[in-house]
Amino acid sequence: MSESAGRIYGINGPVLRVRGYGNFRMSEMVSVGNDRLIGEVISISREEAIIQVFEETTGLKPKDLVYASGAPLSVTLGPGIIKNIFDGIQRPLAAIQAQTGAFIGRGARVASLDEEKLWDVKILVKVGDKVSGGAIIAETQETPVVVHRVLLPPDVSGEVVSVKPDGQYKITDTIITVRTKDSIEKPVCMMQKWPIRVRRPVNNYMMVSRPLITGQRVVDSLFPIAKGGMAALPGGFGTGKTMMQHQLAKWSDADIIIYIGCGERGNEMTQVLEDFTKLQDPRTGAFLMDRTVLIANTSNMPVAAREASIYTGITMAEYFRDMGYDVAIFADSTSRWAEALRELSGRLEEMPAEEGFPAYLASRLASFYERAGCCEALCGKNGSVTIIGAVSPQGADFSEPVTQNTKRFVRCFWTLDRNLAYARHFPAVQWLTSYSEYVTNLADWYNENVGEQFLSHRAEILKLLNEESELNEIVKLIGADVLPDTQKVVLEAARVVRLGFVQQNAYHSYDTYVPFEKQLKMMDIMLYLYDKCTRLVAAGHPMSSLKANGIFDKVVAIKYDVSNDNLAALDEYKKLIDEFYEDVLAN
Repeated sequence: MSESAGRIYGINGPVLRVRGYGNFRMSEMVSVGNDRLIGEVISISREEAIIQVFEETTGLKPKDLVYASGAPLSVTLGPGIIKNIFDGIQRPLAAIQAQTGAFIGRGARVASLDEEKLWDVKILVKVGDKVSGGAIIAETQETPVVVHRVLLPPDVSGEVVSVKPDGQYKITDTIITVRTKDSIEKPVCMMQKWPIRVRRPVNNYMMVSRPLITGQRVVDSLFPIAKGGMAALPGGFGTGKTMMQHQLAKWSDADIIIYIGCGERGNEMTQVLEDFTKLQDPRTGAFLMDRTVLIANTSNMPVAAREASIYTGITMAEYFRDMGYDVAIFADSTSRWAEALRELSGRLEEMPAEEGFPAYLASRLASFYERAGCCEALCGKNGSVTIIGAVSPQGADFSEPVTQNTKRFVRCFWTLDRNLAYARHFPAVQWLTSYSEYVTNLADWYNENVGEQFLSHRAEILKLLNEESELNEIVKLIGADVLPDTQKVVLEAARVVRLGFVQQNAYHSYDTYVPFEKQLKMMDIMLYLYDKCTRLVAAGHPMSSLKANGIFDKVVAIKYDVSNDNLAALDEYKKLIDEFYEDVLAN
């Protein structure tokens, strides 16, 4: 580390003013005080540099030294990321606990990745090969389900002049040597560093065309998100944001899961740690943690590290995308990240914008969400980063700045409704205010992989739910009894859809995850019942006679009565509906 240093002139919480700072540079990582606390340069003027510190600043005093590092705030990328639990600046919490106890000590210095562990490495290049930045040069089995493809750093290219044999190596060991076009021989190991605020390069970005399959009907069928897409999950306190993100993380078909607990309560992160370490992955049969990275930056941790945590997570996601993997990143929640921005902005004495948030809130949100996408990586493989960010508007006020600015950048919006949540309707996604702009992009995939009637069924289901909402406004004024039977059929059919399709039980073995084939057949059966009932009412049969059979409740119970591996049983329900239809006609 360079010993170029300045001295602290002023301290305001995590924000320091430093004078006599030598050659500090913007976004440079620095070490502060005798404990060498980690910080970052965020502003430079002729008189002083301003530094945000990612650790507790208690005990610092004016004239303490601040040391330059000569490098930007970066993350370490290499084998050992998967299954790990980091704080907001990629310090492994398990290693810190072993060093300092239950709480993170000030100035704790632990390598981000285990530099002593030996990995079984297979070298994929040979002497004389021409390699360019981002090429896959080796691989190692990082977990039972993830093969770590060792990438050449993006800024290195040339001819391979030496190669180590296959065998066991540490991440810091040189495995190949590359001679650049400048005739400089560069040793390459399995580890590389990358600045967290700089997006990693790719060959080209592509249109999104595949859905992120989650097994959650309200997402997959009604408001889908594409691999490489962006979604917001806004909701007030107690509406189930964290629970829904857990479900999506557990059951989505992404290859890698990165979960960022950004300003979350400690007990919620504890639940994540306990659930993820015990849950079996339905795709592989192994544990879910074998393809998961957790970043825990709880609400009692330093606020500046909260601001950095989402950039740490997205940089890791881009790294695995560059290997050709589909990565899903869950940020819970971006509101608390924005609150960290607001606190730091206030300490910097910047002019506040709406509700005290800084004027650059929108651009910071954009810089995060725009790093999602589906692309051809430098290695030639296709990969994607999907971002799902929870938003926690105070008082469930969706007109507040974080929600409104997030809405500008995402194409999928899952609004969580307090009334649905309090009625124990999970997921509490309000179908009237939620939307997805990815349906058109995914139409070809649905037609080829699910069925040509899928999109038409989806449109009919949403139409039925919207008609129910309009009718409920009338019912509030004059009651349901005075409605004609044609409208009572709509209300009953919509009830079947709400309870039997939109609502889902995360704790039921059949209902916690539902494959696309079952989702389509459920929609088909419900719409078939609606069609038959509409015909019966048109023929003059009263709604009371239609309810007497109990057919509506039988269709609602499909989600519990039919297992996911016995979908042939769903064909019997159309026969039941036909029998019901004939019985009513006969009477």
